Amino acid sequence: MSIKKNLLNLKSKLPDNISLVAVSKTKPISDLEQAYLTGQRIFGENKVQEMVQKHEIMPKDIKWHMIGHLQRNKVKYIAPFVNLIHGVDSLKLLKEINKQALKCDRTIDCLFQLKIASENTKFGMSKNELQTILNCDEFKKLENIRIRGLMGMASFTGDFDRIELEFKYLKSIFDDLKNQFQEFKIISMGMSGDYELAIKCGSNMIRIGSHIFGSR
Repeated sequence: MSIKKNLLNLKSKLPDNISLVAVSKTKPISDLEQAYLTGQRIFGENKVQEMVQKHEIMPKDIKWHMIGHLQRNKVKYIAPFVNLIHGVDSLKLLKEINKQALKCDRTIDCLFQLKIASENTKFGMSKNELQTILNCDEFKKLENIRIRGLMGMASFTGDFDRIELEFKYLKSIFDDLKNQFQEFKIISMGMSGDYELAIKCGSNMIRIGSHIFGSR
């Protein structure tokens, strides 16, 4: 199937409240253009250099999401244009995003990445680490970032019972926090292999690559 057909087919199945991030990492500009012409406006990249290059070429109404692990020394390259940073997993990174956002005279939306998978390969912080950041004075002084919610990556497994537990764990933390923070609106969980389960568990933003662009 073509990218256009894949995208239209996927969107026809999604509830209205779900934001779709087209994960375009490693894909050529021609693939992104096909998705763009089909109406897709949110694209997710995991490498800073690739995202910068694509941003320079592609139309400027695209919302670029950084979905990979972000190193502090590379924040400055995406700060002028990034729409949402999914993988904030430390106060140090948040402070650097705030610093670069201030230089660009803008406020950058971010999601805290929680570690919900049992695998050691996944980035993210624990619930306790998150609570420590939210309660500290340094965090409260950051005026050029806006925390919009949480992101999590489930275990890479065929055990959907386990994945469901991980998604429900993230959703429970999200529900607790959205009562405390008005701007907590986004829960980003679910990829090509598990997005339907993620939506059932309360996700409102999914990150889809292979179901749109084909296998990597």
